[in-house]
Amino acid sequence: MLQAINIAQLLLYIGLLALLGQGLLFLLAGQKRDTNLFYQLFQVLNRPWMALARLVSPARVDPRHHGWVAFFVTAVLYIAVTLAKIEHCISAGMEGCR
Repeated sequence: MLQAINIAQLLLYIGLLALLGQGLLFLLAGQKRDTNLFYQLFQVLNRPWMALARLVSPARVDPRHHGWVAFFVTAVLYIAVTLAKIEHCISAGMEGCR
């Protein structure tokens, strides 16, 4: 059980960092961001999170805001998984959680 929680936490952490990196490059690279190799890499890494954002956001939300939705949904999921890990470790008596 702990290994599954750790894998979920790691995937969410990678997603958060990739979304943050893409957001920073969005600001720094300007209009030429679509030709930036690292921006394209972040776009590939963030496809699942952006699809999740499109799925959970209502139709009124402008598509250019899906990045923010993806970041906050991923952050909330990361916090939930972290709390689940803490609860699991406490209930298991910290066995294997070190």
